[in-house]
Amino acid sequence: MTTKKIKLIWDFRGLTGLGTAKHHCIHLKEFAEIEKLDFHEINTFEISEMHTIAFIIVNEKDMKTYRDALKPHRGQLASDS
Repeated sequence: MTTKKIKLIWDFRGLTGLGTAKHHCIHLKEFAEIEKLDFHEINTFEISEMHTIAFIIVNEKDMKTYRDALKPHRGQLASDS
């Protein structure tokens, strides 16, 4: 049985979105380390010059902990699940 991976996503818009998303990733990593939670990837993806996302990919079992504490804008199954 494979573990489902969930991608939690935060949207950042405007010309400063990429920088803000990169900074948000620092806080995502700090949270995971402080709470001793596993994750698969923390990164950004530039959709356009005016829209960037920050995301963290976590195991389904940890999703509620991340979701409740960090309030992502949305979530989806990670594509490699």
